Amino acid sequence: MNDLPFVLPTADRLQFRAPMSRERFTPLAAEIYALKKQLNAVILAHNYQVPEIQDVADYVGDSLGLAQQAEKTNADVIVFCGVHFMAETAKILNPGKIVVLPDANAGCSLEESCPAEKLEALQKTNPNFWTIAYINCSAAVKALCDVIVTSGNAEKIVKAAPKDKDLLFVPDENLGQWVMEKTGRPMTLWKGNCYAHVEFRRDAMLQTKARYPKAKVVVHPESLREVRDLADAVCSTEKMITYCKNDPAKQFVIVTESGIIHRMQKECPDKEFLCAPTFDVMKMPGDNCRCSECKFMKMNTLEKVRDCMKNLAPRVELPEHILKRARLPIERMLEISARS
Repeated sequence: MNDLPFVLPTADRLQFRAPMSRERFTPLAAEIYALKKQLNAVILAHNYQVPEIQDVADYVGDSLGLAQQAEKTNADVIVFCGVHFMAETAKILNPGKIVVLPDANAGCSLEESCPAEKLEALQKTNPNFWTIAYINCSAAVKALCDVIVTSGNAEKIVKAAPKDKDLLFVPDENLGQWVMEKTGRPMTLWKGNCYAHVEFRRDAMLQTKARYPKAKVVVHPESLREVRDLADAVCSTEKMITYCKNDPAKQFVIVTESGIIHRMQKECPDKEFLCAPTFDVMKMPGDNCRCSECKFMKMNTLEKVRDCMKNLAPRVELPEHILKRARLPIERMLEISARS
């Protein structure tokens, strides 16, 4: 990899500056607000959604925060601006409510890497497996598991896992490896990854650190170990924001999907956020800004948010037996997460 040409993006190309929000005053945003009131709806958006969706959402956060918001909402309609497995989680926690997703095709490479039938086959090879599933999986997979985790609570939940069980962690091997490092608990890891996070590579990060020596490097645990090892902090998206707020540094390299930069800049307007270059930069030196974007997260648009509210479709529906069984590991996650 060292013999590949590399051109480091300049600061003005790396930095994402959130403009003053005007979306709230557009006719499209006004229509969404009117529909929200009419439907008694709540709009939940992941940190990786496009800025205009984040700006109209009632809550913007990571997977754990979104699950917690979905659990306690009094709304009749949940508009979930994220990917399919996240909307499924909201439906599992609210089986009597309408849950809509702006684009039904907004999937996830991690979810696709772990089909339920293959997981079930592996589980049968060891009756002592206690299965821990990262929330980035289908409802059918959740229904086969003992507990769900997010990147924000995985360490805590693995520490709480039964000591007499053989732990099976699915589907993200990089997150699982990081959790093993933090907890010392051995686990069997499913061979899956997030395509958007494994694009970050050590060589690109080393040159970025050399160019911006005062910047703190904040890395998501779905990234490769070679990148995590270079981090000042490894944490979930929500904890990334908290870290950047509390750390006295004024410049940060953010190693995750670039959508989070919008929220960071809004919440820390006096700080500079640099979107980490991906491995693609090294292969394509003429392209000076190859920041990581999840193609699935970016399938949702403000127009699709409006349309799914007008039509109450596409809806997320799940079989009754999946709803009941998948709820158990999610409730266990929420209960463990709430412990002091």
